[in-house]
Amino acid sequence: MRVCVATVQVPYMRGGAEYLAQGLVSALKRHGHEVDSAAMPFRFGPPKEVARSMDIWETENFEQLNGYIPDIVICLKFPTYYLRHSHKVVWLLHQHRAVYELWGINSPADHVPAPEEVRLKEDITRRDTVHLAGCKKIYTISRRVSERLQIYNGLKSTPLYHPPAWLGRFYHAPAWPYIFCPSRLEGLKRQDLLIKAMKLATSPVKALIAGDGGDRPRLEQLIRELDVGDSVRLLGRISEAEMVTAYAHCLATFFGPYDEDLGYVTLEAMLSAKPVITCHDSGGSLEFAVDGETGRIVPPEPAAIAAAIDELYHNQKLARQMGANGLEQYHRMNISWENVIDKLIAS
Repeated sequence: MRVCVATVQVPYMRGGAEYLAQGLVSALKRHGHEVDSAAMPFRFGPPKEVARSMDIWETENFEQLNGYIPDIVICLKFPTYYLRHSHKVVWLLHQHRAVYELWGINSPADHVPAPEEVRLKEDITRRDTVHLAGCKKIYTISRRVSERLQIYNGLKSTPLYHPPAWLGRFYHAPAWPYIFCPSRLEGLKRQDLLIKAMKLATSPVKALIAGDGGDRPRLEQLIRELDVGDSVRLLGRISEAEMVTAYAHCLATFFGPYDEDLGYVTLEAMLSAKPVITCHDSGGSLEFAVDGETGRIVPPEPAAIAAAIDELYHNQKLARQMGANGLEQYHRMNISWENVIDKLIAS
């Protein structure tokens, strides 16, 4: 079957969405399909730039591609599902979150959205609903993304889990006294909760935070203000080998973002047989983490996170058992590319 994967990318930024698209294309090829991907840049800019991207995708006819017509088009991200094709399937990573669940988040209480922002929100909601409803099938990457789609657009969808990148590379090794926290450095990832928790933790545990991003200066300043430079290290970007090793030897991982779509960190920790400390409002990670069995689910408060860290340090037998439970749970959930391809192509 000839398959086209449609996505967007922010130039020079590579993260979970890009790994997913690459993994999907590779898996389709392994299953014998003729595959190509089509991507255009996306700009998180003024409303007119977002609207321009919407208009461009809405005029794209994927049944007129120089004679090579795909049998099926798989759309991954907003606004690719606006394109025209008679057999369009969506596997939704997320919508344009700024006008949905993140609308007004982190804004001052007296902030009044500009008229053009309100118009864009209304336009996206309308067009999303129309174009998604016209697809052959709607899948999402998590139950949380499906819940949002139902809440904001009144559309039903089916969660379809996939493995993280580097599947087969993760392994388990004896724990060293550190908490591993890999993610882009941005406000929604809330690495600041871990930094503040390290000020309160009483056990001799370090925090290793991997990743880079726009929030790094603020986090560096917070480390200086709290005087926790001896217990918190910002590693920056690290290699695949360093990442896998850091998972293998950590006491536990911390992943406490706000309302995450999926959360590869949780899956990667489970594959490394390590417990996960996450938060009640962390979204997709809660679909895998089980409090008291595979880790700790706590309020998004530094004191609660510090207590979880101290508990796992002082009861490392429990930490090892939680990690083993997580690995077993991962294998029970049928998280595989084979399942993903079967569902998408059969749609």
